[in-house]
Amino acid sequence: MSTGNQRGRVVFVIELKPGMQQQFLDAYEAIRYDVAQGVKGHVVDQVCQSPDDENRWLITSEWESLDEFLDWERTPEHRELARPLRECMAEARSYKYVVRQETRAAAD
Repeated sequence: MSTGNQRGRVVFVIELKPGMQQQFLDAYEAIRYDVAQGVKGHVVDQVCQSPDDENRWLITSEWESLDEFLDWERTPEHRELARPLRECMAEARSYKYVVRQETRAAAD
């Protein structure tokens, strides 16, 4: 399946090493504006923590096209920016999706 220029969603399911929550948040804080303002195609991301397990986290990001994320993911800059985050992780899985449909709440 070709992703073409369709919007993309990337999901990272993360299990942190015990006691690494603050280091993980600090690492995210250190890079988030670099990504948001400097990476072509980036729209938004969210960092979420499980209310049931302090070590279970989720990062989602939206991209103007999935291809723009995939192109950036292959760069040395991406690996270097993500390295401090990865150092906090015991386990991580990533999933990539093409956005097919979207429903939003009506504007007031």
